Amino acid sequence: MSQKIIVTDFHEICISGTVAILQSEYSTAKIVTATTVVEAYEQVLNIQPDLMITDIFLPEKQGASAQITMGIQLLQNLMQKYPHLNIMVQSDYINNLIQIKPQIDAHIGGFTVAHKSCSQQEMINRVKWTLQGLTHVKDIQGIHNALEVKPEWLKILKLAFREGLQDKAIAQHICVSERMVRHYWDGIQNALNIDCEELKKQGKNLRIITQIKAREIGLIN
Repeated sequence: MSQKIIVTDFHEICISGTVAILQSEYSTAKIVTATTVVEAYEQVLNIQPDLMITDIFLPEKQGASAQITMGIQLLQNLMQKYPHLNIMVQSDYINNLIQIKPQIDAHIGGFTVAHKSCSQQEMINRVKWTLQGLTHVKDIQGIHNALEVKPEWLKILKLAFREGLQDKAIAQHICVSERMVRHYWDGIQNALNIDCEELKKQGKNLRIITQIKAREIGLIN
């Protein structure tokens, strides 16, 4: 039986290149494409694919701006609704997948990642591994170290650095005390190996350093 594959990418040239590589290895495969999150959902419903290859820098719909957040949400929803779906993320932003580490760990189907700069043979290898139901995510920075990613931390980071809220407003938004918000900040900074006392001695802005380090490892987009 021929494979059914969906290729999702914001850039048509990337889709064309990926499809050409797939056709050279899987000549009988049915390959369909999508350029938005909405189209990707529609294609999954239409063909029930054996494999989804997707970027995470995607627009929600035609005419909208591409955002990493939209690609992350696509993956979360697909893994929740289709736990056996084989997924390969092909992107320049694979480190941002650290945000959904628990869902990746729990996913039943294959899940692999490949940077867009990888060779054609590397890409084909990842495709084969994914179709075999394997998980290969070691290229994601920090995913196999002791970093613990708590949902509360991601909320704090989003509210502070995407929406620009201060601790009092963050506390009101997530219905906790300001003291608890400060506790969350302590956890985030410890996980990021930030020496708060040393930074204070050096006169550096702790919040800015936290933002930089969180972005470096993909905790924020």
